[in-house]
Amino acid sequence: MEKNLPGGTGPVHVPFGHIVANEKWRGSQLAQGMQGKIKLVFEDGLTPVDFYLSSRSCILYVTEADLVAGNGYRKRLVRVRNSGNLQGIVVVEKTRINEQYFPAIQKFTVLDLGMVLLPVANQIEASCLIVQLVQEQSKEPSRNPFLKKKRALLSEPYLLRTVQQIPGVGKVKASLLLQKFPSIHELSNASVQELELVVGQVVAQQIHTFFTQSRQLPHIYC
Repeated sequence: MEKNLPGGTGPVHVPFGHIVANEKWRGSQLAQGMQGKIKLVFEDGLTPVDFYLSSRSCILYVTEADLVAGNGYRKRLVRVRNSGNLQGIVVVEKTRINEQYFPAIQKFTVLDLGMVLLPVANQIEASCLIVQLVQEQSKEPSRNPFLKKKRALLSEPYLLRTVQQIPGVGKVKASLLLQKFPSIHELSNASVQELELVVGQVVAQQIHTFFTQSRQLPHIYC
């Protein structure tokens, strides 16, 4: 039975260039893909977190099997979001087998919880993504007075990728949208007319429909 870390969901001290990983990932393709590129430290009882990237940011990994099995993953996401201690990034395996379930987790994560969601094809792709994020963080000087501000900026590329998952929105349109609406909250509350000024009528309607339908999804309380 997994134990919780003292203080619940964090924070946990993680030196730059390291990852603290949940013991359950030892020997996995995901862990093997990161070894040799960054330093991995395995710990028991990291529930509900899978990987700590720093003392304030973590990865919650949702596998193909987790998604097909139902909504059990949602409690983990809600717990991290409600902790107030961590910036949680949700990495989800999106495959042909579970593709039909992806819109539900996308809407729940991005709209209901306001968290960043990144789809990956498999654990190898996920390992490259996580390594890249850790390497970006490790470049920051420990005594940099602007450290806190820079850490906040690290989420911007991943917010961009999240917006790209909206039907009809590619990289260029996602960039334009985030220049005008710098958060998911602002984007989701934009009118069709406001969106049209950025991406045109057709895509604006697709975006509006996406957010409108998402608000009809039931909320989960834990």
